Amino acid sequence: MAVAPTFPGVYIEEIPSGVRTITGVATSITAFIGRALRGPINEPVTIASFGDFERLFGGVWAESMMSYAVRDFYLNGGNLALIIRIHNGAEAATITLPTAGSPPDDELVLEAASVGSWGGQLRALVNHRTRDADDPNPDLNLFNLTVFEDREGGTIERFLNVSIDANDPRYLPRVLEQSSLLVRVQRDNLGEWVVPAVRPEETTAPASPPTSPPSETDAPVAAVGGDDGDALEPEHFEGSRNDKIGIFALEKADLFNLLCIPPATRHGNTDPAVYQAAMAYCRERRAMLIVDPPHEWGASPASAAANARDGLSGLGLSGVDGRNAALYFPRVVQPDPERDRQLDTFVPCGIIAGVMARTDSQRGVWKAPAGLDAALNGIQGLQVNLTDDENGQLNPLGINCLRAFPVNGRVVWGARTLRGADQLADEYKYIPVRRLALFIEESLYRGTQWVVFEPNDEPLWAQIRLNVGAFMQNLFRQGAFQGKTPREAYFVKCDKETTTQNDINLGIVNILVGFAPLKPAEFVIIKIQQIAGQIAA
Repeated sequence: MAVAPTFPGVYIEEIPSGVRTITGVATSITAFIGRALRGPINEPVTIASFGDFERLFGGVWAESMMSYAVRDFYLNGGNLALIIRIHNGAEAATITLPTAGSPPDDELVLEAASVGSWGGQLRALVNHRTRDADDPNPDLNLFNLTVFEDREGGTIERFLNVSIDANDPRYLPRVLEQSSLLVRVQRDNLGEWVVPAVRPEETTAPASPPTSPPSETDAPVAAVGGDDGDALEPEHFEGSRNDKIGIFALEKADLFNLLCIPPATRHGNTDPAVYQAAMAYCRERRAMLIVDPPHEWGASPASAAANARDGLSGLGLSGVDGRNAALYFPRVVQPDPERDRQLDTFVPCGIIAGVMARTDSQRGVWKAPAGLDAALNGIQGLQVNLTDDENGQLNPLGINCLRAFPVNGRVVWGARTLRGADQLADEYKYIPVRRLALFIEESLYRGTQWVVFEPNDEPLWAQIRLNVGAFMQNLFRQGAFQGKTPREAYFVKCDKETTTQNDINLGIVNILVGFAPLKPAEFVIIKIQQIAGQIAA
């Protein structure tokens, strides 16, 4: 708004430049769904390393195929991941601390922070040696609580001067809710904390402060119960959009780019109905689904290619949504740390997600996550070693093969989506083309939110062309598009031709963005010809 001059002199007015920089979104945040030893249920938890996964979810567990996939993700260059833990009938362990009151109403019951048998290893110690223990009139609501896991390397937590008084800043339920990874105060059917009127009795020597780790004179109270539940069923993966559970727990996440759903059991398969629901959801969220091959496809090396060729249609992963999914075959052979490092067969989704993340950081999302640089780390073999002819049968169908070469080792040797079959002739046949389009869509979606409710006329359109054009120009300079010049590589159009007067009356502004994608050199043909001597013409 112009300055209103009131006195003679110099006035300074700052004029907005109209530049609103559009930042590219992340491209390889990977969501994993499955069982885990511990951790929150149906909550997408962001982790940045496998150490985070071990601390929050218990690490590799023989009953959790997801845990192996997460490990593979980080072994192959993964960065950020979203972990969604689901279960089938798991229960939490509890610790009952007696008080001087009349049980059972005056008992303090602590519950493991999450369901699972891990909680059965919890132990608790109580000591009354608080900050005012030597005072003639000490606060009888205060006590010290030590909670630890009774295993080598287990977590130990100490909470000093906590209180059963709800008005105290150190009120126990609130302290545990915000500070403890191990326990919570149990709630009743209405969701209210159940806190006794009397503090718990001591389990340590009265004259001694609480120790960490516990001393021999302590008498810790052990947890009881805790169960991991049964194997997951398809409905636990599919979940519910209304309740935001299963796949739809990702509704609570701001962004994810890749989705991995390992099977519920070792050597098992993820149900096709789960993949179908996940594929549709990935299209909504502008993400890619990594599909694992059924174990039976590679059970017989002699018929592996035929099994894959004939079994693809049985997955039901067809239609336009297939642009947002990619299948990799065969499964991989790895040493199992939970079974004395014996070799076993595992799904490749975590490895593939890691390779994609590594490729994105080294080359960009427009580079196909395949080739001699796309090595598979942490494996000792493939379920089936495919030949060139077998690869040639599967590649035209949109099945990406994992290959083993004598010098280069095991690599990803395919970059097609599930719409990549030659007969479909889909414009999103290739994974890098589809992922680049999703990257541009998501970045522009987030980077143009400022446009909403702005005056819909040429000044706004000019700002849109400036900012979107700057974003596309930056991608062009990084080598994301075909063409020698920006004119050949991309265009941004927002004017009277894209937005008519009727659109303006309806409150609509139309932005047209086009780009020339780089497509991978899938087939390299070398033509050799002899020179027929020095024959004079």
